[in-house]
Amino acid sequence: MRPADIEALVVPGRPALRGDLLLTAVKHPDLESNANHSALRRVGLGGGDTSWTQGPHDAAPAISPDGRWVAFLRAGDGEGAEGSAQVHVMPAAGGEAKRLTALHLGADAPVWAPDSRRVAFTARVPDAGRYGTEDADGEKPEPPAEAPRRITRFDYRIDDVGFLRDRMKRLFVLDAVAALDAAELAALEPISPVTYDVDDPVWTPDGERVVVAVPQDWDRVETDYRDLVAFPAGGGEPELLVACHGYAEQPVFGPDGTLFFYGSSYEDGHREACNAGLYAATIDTGGPAKARRLTDIETVDVESGSGPAIPVNGEVLVAVRNRGAVELRAVPASADAAVLADLRVLHDGHVVVRGFAADGDTIVAVVATPESSGDVVVLDAGGPRVLTDYSKPLRDKGLRPVEELTTTSPDGHPVHGWLVLPEGEGPHPVLRVVHGGPFAQQDWAVFDEAQVYAAAGYAVVLGNPRGSAGYGQSHGRAITFGFGTVDVDDVLALLDKALERPDLDSSRVGIMGGSYGGFMTSWVASHHPERFKAAWSERAVNAWDSMVGSSDIGYFFVDSYIGTDPEVLRDRSPLTYAADITIPFAVVHSEQDWRCPLEQAQRMFVALRRAGADAEFLLFPGEGHELSRAGRPRHRVQRFDAVLEWWSRHLG
Repeated sequence: MRPADIEALVVPGRPALRGDLLLTAVKHPDLESNANHSALRRVGLGGGDTSWTQGPHDAAPAISPDGRWVAFLRAGDGEGAEGSAQVHVMPAAGGEAKRLTALHLGADAPVWAPDSRRVAFTARVPDAGRYGTEDADGEKPEPPAEAPRRITRFDYRIDDVGFLRDRMKRLFVLDAVAALDAAELAALEPISPVTYDVDDPVWTPDGERVVVAVPQDWDRVETDYRDLVAFPAGGGEPELLVACHGYAEQPVFGPDGTLFFYGSSYEDGHREACNAGLYAATIDTGGPAKARRLTDIETVDVESGSGPAIPVNGEVLVAVRNRGAVELRAVPASADAAVLADLRVLHDGHVVVRGFAADGDTIVAVVATPESSGDVVVLDAGGPRVLTDYSKPLRDKGLRPVEELTTTSPDGHPVHGWLVLPEGEGPHPVLRVVHGGPFAQQDWAVFDEAQVYAAAGYAVVLGNPRGSAGYGQSHGRAITFGFGTVDVDDVLALLDKALERPDLDSSRVGIMGGSYGGFMTSWVASHHPERFKAAWSERAVNAWDSMVGSSDIGYFFVDSYIGTDPEVLRDRSPLTYAADITIPFAVVHSEQDWRCPLEQAQRMFVALRRAGADAEFLLFPGEGHELSRAGRPRHRVQRFDAVLEWWSRHLG
C-alpha cells in the first residue's frame, strides 16, 4: 500500500435494515476533490450491492418503520446551509430525494417516529451574528469581525467542532411526510431550550415523546454527567427519566418498553479509563427510574462507536472491545453484571464490528478485519456470510500479513500486540508505533499506517500497553498517576519480543506515535535514547502544566491521569527531559489541534533546538487532532510522504 492508496480505504457506515432493504453509507478519501466522498449503497441479503445515491456527501440512512421511506443526510459544497448536512427523504422504492431542512450549521442523523411520518434530529443552532448568520443589525460579519465571546466555563470548546456555547445542540421534530408535499421548506423551531445541549434522540414506543441525553441538572453547573430526559414531541417541558451517576448515551427502547442505554459509572471517583456498560431502566410515571447495570464493570467494555444497542428476543445486542477485537455479543435483558465470558457470541475472532442492525431474525453487521477496512456481513445460523467486497481495491494494492505477538513485561504482566512484516528476507528496519488514547486499543482492522510503512520496507510493531482499552478496566487504569512507568515497560517489552526474530535489524529501530503515542515517543526518546535511531512525535502531550489550560479537555484529563501537584506535572512531562534527547527528533502538529494544542509542539521544538538536538518541526495548516485519520486527503498523503522521507533518512 502506497500513500496515495488511501483512496482505496472504502469504509461502510452503520447499516440500516428493514425487510429486504439494507443500506449503508460507503465513504472513501478522494484526492481530486481533497474531501471524503460518501454515497449510499443498497446491499442484497443474498450478496452484492448497487448504487442508491451518488453522493458526494450522503450519510446516516434511516428506514421508516413501515418501510416506505428513507431519511438520510446530504451535504453540498457551498457555504452555510447549502454546504452543511441536511435531512433528505426519498421513497424506499427509489426515486428522487427531497431536502427537508435548511439549517445553517446542518443537522445530525434523523430518527423515525413509530408512525413513520415524523423524524427527530439534533442540530447546532448558531447565535445571531456568528458563523455567517445575521446579527441584530442585519449584517453578516466575517469570523474576524464577530463580537467577542464571553467565556465563563471550562467546557466552551472541543476539538474538531470548535466553540460550543454559541451554537448549542438542540432537538427538532419534523413531519417528514407532510414536508414532502410542501412547496417550500418548513420553518423549524427547536423543542429544546438554548441553555443546554441535547444528544442521541430516540422516540418512545407510543410516539408521544423523544428521549435525549442532557447534562445533569440541566447544565446549570459544569458537569460531565449525562442524564436521560423526555421531551413531548409537540413541545413542552421535559421530564427527567433516568438520573445517572456518570455518563449516559445512545438510549433505545425494548419491545416491552424497557429503556436501555450505554453508560460509564463515576461512582468510584474516576473519570478516565472507565469501561462503558449496558444499563436498563423501567420507565413509569412515578419519577426518575433507577437504572441497573447489565454488564460487568471489569470485563465488559461496550464500544459505543459501533452504534446503539439493539434489543432482540429477550437479549440486547452490543459491540464490545476485547483484546484488539470488537465483537458482537448478546446480553440477556435480565442480566445483572454479566461477565464477558457469559455473553453469547454472535461474531468474534480477528474482527472489528463497526456497526450492526437487526430486523426480525435478520442481523447484519459492518465488519473490518486485517484484510478489510469494512464489509457488510449477515449473521446466519450457519455463521457469518460476507455480502460485499468493498476491500478488493485495497487488497489489490497489496496488503502485508499481520502476525500476533504476546510476551510479558519485566513485572510479569502480559503484553499483546502485532507485527506487520515487509516483503523480503531482511534484516528489516523496525518501527515501534504507539497508539493514542491512552484508553483506546490498537485493533484487528486493517491499519493504513502499518501497511504503508511495511510496503516501504519497515517491520511495524503495534500493541496495547497498560492504559489501553480491551483488556479489562484494571488494565486501563494501571497508568493512572503513572504515565511513563509500566506503559513504557510494556511498549519496550513488545519491541524486544519482535526483535528476537533474525529478520529484524535491532540496530535500525525508530519510534513514533500520535497524541498519547506522541507523549510516549517523546518520553522514550529522552529516557531510552540508546534504543532508537530517531523519533517521530505527533500531536503530542509534552508539558502537563500548560496542557491543563490550553487543551479542550485538559482541565479534567490532566487531573484524572497525572494529578495537580506542580512538581509531579513537571516530572511527568517529556519537555522536562528535552535536553536528554540525543537522537534526531521530528515534532509534527496541526495548527487547529485543540486536543493537544499547538503550544505543546512549539515548546518542545524550541527546547530541543536550544539543547542542540537534531530537531525538525512539521506543521499542517487548517487541520485538527484527527489529521492522520480524517484530515484532508492530500494532507494525509503529504504526511505519509514526510514520514517515509524521515525514516529513509534515519533508518536507511
